[in-house]
Amino acid sequence: MAESWFSLNPADQAEALQLAAARSGRPAHLLEKDIWVVWALGAVYRSSLASNLTFKGGTSLSKVYHVIDRFSEDIDLTYDIRALVPDLLREGEPLALTSSQEKKISSAVRERLPAWISTQVQPVLQAALGDQGLNAQLHLTGKYSDTLILTYAPVKTGTGYAAPTIQLEFGARSTGEPHQVLPVVCDLATHLKEVEFPQARPLVMAAERTFWEKATAAHVFCRQGRLRGERYARHWYDLAALAKTPYFENAVNDANLAQQVASHKSMFFAEKDAQGQWIDYSHAVSGAIELVPQGDTLVALQKDYNAMLDDGLLAMHQPEFQELMDSCRAIQERVNLGAAKTEGQNA
Repeated sequence: MAESWFSLNPADQAEALQLAAARSGRPAHLLEKDIWVVWALGAVYRSSLASNLTFKGGTSLSKVYHVIDRFSEDIDLTYDIRALVPDLLREGEPLALTSSQEKKISSAVRERLPAWISTQVQPVLQAALGDQGLNAQLHLTGKYSDTLILTYAPVKTGTGYAAPTIQLEFGARSTGEPHQVLPVVCDLATHLKEVEFPQARPLVMAAERTFWEKATAAHVFCRQGRLRGERYARHWYDLAALAKTPYFENAVNDANLAQQVASHKSMFFAEKDAQGQWIDYSHAVSGAIELVPQGDTLVALQKDYNAMLDDGLLAMHQPEFQELMDSCRAIQERVNLGAAKTEGQNA
């Protein structure tokens, strides 16, 4: 019978990580962090919380759909808006119909979500840590106290870009649909079959919706001419990776899904551009998407991308920054051309 990873002593874990790093080409500290990512997912989705939580974002592209080579460390989770604020939705409709309704919903989400995380999610993870005797701490953080940080004692460390923490970032302004239950395993599992690693079966957002979520986010950054902090280059890398898969064409050809994302962001994530004008998401996904930033924003993006490379988050294919921007320019042209054709057919 295989021995559990967490039953190994630190010296054996360090040796196993080094062996797997040599076999996989992935840095040892990232392989270790991946174990904690899957452990956290497993703990959440074995609980009663599972049916109302959708796993999404870059980590889902890496761990579930296997379309990106980038190591993705954060766990993005959407708590179904219908479960958190059912009293504020009209006939169960998850999208606010007016700006006043949106303000009430957003205010309620900011108030209720942290309480739900601290009283429901944190105890689940704390109990799982206790049951297995694991050395890790939990604390709530974020501007709206909507991020749960799991800090573990690392056996291996890197440059510091990827810290020994797992961020579970929660939102609650959508249903997370379309989604389906799919398996997740640790990267080490294929290299060390004699060891038992954590597993999970999360409810996962469709990759096509993730494409539109990331494309519209990149569009906002381009229109605003600035990045908000660091660690944003991953979105452009993920778009380029998605463009090489069937999910990309599925997304481009799904005008309804594109407009669904646009409508959701227009209501709950309204943003202004560099000139102070409201960004029109619907117009963006209808043939005016911008994915390649200019000027200082491009310089900042390249700096963040280089930091991601330095810490080994891309194991195999490590495109040059210019290659990445060329890919995103091609995606921009394909998306806008596809939208224009759809508009012409519907005219």
